[in-house]
Amino acid sequence: MIKGILQGQTPNEVLSLASRRIKASREVLHDALQGELTASHLFVLDELLRHIEELEARIARFDARLLHELAGEHRALALLQTLPGVDTIGAAMLLVEIGAHMSAFGNPDHLASWVGICPGDNESAGKRKSGRVRKGNPYVRRLLCEFAHAASRTKSVLHACFQSLIVRRCHTRAIVALAHKMLRTLFFMLKRGDCYRDSAANCEQLSVQRNASRWIKALTRFGFIPAAA
Repeated sequence: MIKGILQGQTPNEVLSLASRRIKASREVLHDALQGELTASHLFVLDELLRHIEELEARIARFDARLLHELAGEHRALALLQTLPGVDTIGAAMLLVEIGAHMSAFGNPDHLASWVGICPGDNESAGKRKSGRVRKGNPYVRRLLCEFAHAASRTKSVLHACFQSLIVRRCHTRAIVALAHKMLRTLFFMLKRGDCYRDSAANCEQLSVQRNASRWIKALTRFGFIPAAA
C-alpha cells in the first residue's frame, strides 16, 4: 500500500492492495487514504520504507547465517517445528541456547529450572499466594512464551490446554504455564528423537505442508540435496 502511494495511485487503487489481515474496516482505510501528500511527505515516506527494507534484508542475512551454522542439526530443527507454535527461526534460536542433547540437563525439571520457567507454588493455610517466575535464561523464556502465544491459537490440544488454564489463571500466567508444558514436551522430543504427536490434529503433517517448500530450498542451498538441472 505504501509503495502504491509513492507511485501516485488513487486511494481506491491503494485500497485494493490492503492485506486481509488488516483489522481496520475498508471504510476506515479509505478515510485514512484521503488528503494531500506533499513532496516532503513522500520523501520522508520513501526514506522510511527504504530503511525498513534494509532492516528486513539484514535480518534475513542473519537468519540465513544462523541456519547455515546449524546445518548439522537439521534433524533437531525439523523435529522442533512439528510442535505447534514453533517456526524455523524460533527452533534455531532455541537450539543455540539449549542445544540438541538433553543429557546435559538430565531431566525436564532441571531444564525448566535452568530456563526459569517454573513459577513458585506458595500456599499457606489454604490460601495460594502469587508465585513469581524464577531467574534463568531470559532469551529461552521469551522464546517459549512466543511459542505458547502462537500455540494457543492453533487447533492442537495445546489450545484446549490454554483454555483450561486461563479459566483458573490470568492470561499471563496461563501463557507461562503453557510455555512450561511445551518446554517439557520439547525436552522429550529432543531426547527421544520423536516428532510431536497431537491427539487433536496431525501436527507433523501440517508442519510438513506449511514448511516443505522452504525446507527443500534450504536443503538445496546448503548442499544436502542436488539442485534441479
